[in-house]
Amino acid sequence: MEYGSSVEINTEWDIVAARQLGRNEAKKIGFGTVDQARITTAISELARNIYLYAGMGRIEITCILQGQMKGISIIASDEGPGITDVRKVMDDGFTTSGGLGAGMPGVKRLMDEFNIATERGVGTTITAIKWLR
Repeated sequence: MEYGSSVEINTEWDIVAARQLGRNEAKKIGFGTVDQARITTAISELARNIYLYAGMGRIEITCILQGQMKGISIIASDEGPGITDVRKVMDDGFTTSGGLGAGMPGVKRLMDEFNIATERGVGTTITAIKWLR
């Protein structure tokens, strides 16, 4: 059983909407406030990257059930330029936007599962999952 919602990312306000949707869904699933904060931080980073690097895309937030485990799946997708060097993007401290560089490594640390699929000129899809403990 899965159910979910999504937010189109076109403006900075959409980043806020995606965060709020993520917090609401995480709360519904049963995540505590600390995990809600982790999830919304991950969503914020993913949505911000869509806005900065692809211009537009989508954040999908889905409640997932796998056997006895329940969790939240965040899928960030865009049809932007793709990521040239995934290994470099996953280095702590790497930034192209002048930010703190917590970026993708930070999202990976905040979530339980993390995967990047990217192709130059086609776009990027990042999937991150947090399991309810």
